[in-house]
Order: sequence, then structure tokens, then C-alpha cells
Amino acid sequence: SGLVLKLAPKERVLINGAVIENGDRRSRLAIMTPNAHVLRLRDAIHPEDVNSPLRRVCYIAQLVLSGDADAGEARLQLLRGIEQLSQALTDADSRAQLAAATGAVRDGQHYQALKALRALLPREERLLAASRA
Repeated sequence: SGLVLKLAPKERVLINGAVIENGDRRSRLAIMTPNAHVLRLRDAIHPEDVNSPLRRVCYIAQLVLSGDADAGEARLQLLRGIEQLSQALTDADSRAQLAAATGAVRDGQHYQALKALRALLPREERLLAASRA
């Protein structure tokens, strides 16, 4: 099976430290190597943008995917971070995404964890904006 990436034209992806750019057409890429470090660059969070609890947890998962952090060492940080997020994001949809992220981290599927966590970014943005108002 492996990880399947659907890439838009000219989209870039980081695979085991190498930046790969798609051609002029949409394409599908199957990553067959287990534990390969894969990160879509459009999903990447830059260090200066790590300015919220959810972005911090996403960034840790991203570091594992880019190969800049050890999965074993990051696991506890990710699970703790997700647990802390579950204290604030209590609606059913958020709980489902956090549960998916937890399961993915436990299974060593950091790409799936990041995907589940990123789905919560708009919700966190709204909550933070409302708390500032």
C-alpha cells in the first residue's frame, strides 16, 4: 500500500531530505518505503509561524516528517500536546480529529497525524480570534 500523494502541477514535496517538484500536470506518487520522511512543502509551517498550541504540535510532527526529529523522542511530546489540545477543543468533530491524530502517532504514521491536526487549524484560529475580541 504505502503513502499516496496527489500532487498539483509544480507542487513540491520533501522526501528523505530531497525537494522534489512535480511537473506541469497533476500526478500521483506512491511512497513504498516504510518510514520514509515525507512532507508536502505547501503544508510546512515555518518556525516563525509556530505561535499557537496547535501549530506547536503540528510543527513537532513536521520535524519528524522532515527527518529533523527522532520519531521516538517526538512521540511523547506529540501525545502530550494532543492531550492538552483536547482540553480546549471539546466539540465532537475536534475530538474525532484529535483521536485520529493520537492513533496515527501511536502507529508511527506522522503524516496522517499532521493531516488530522492541520484540519483543526481554522477552528483554532477562530477560537483565538474570539478570545482576543
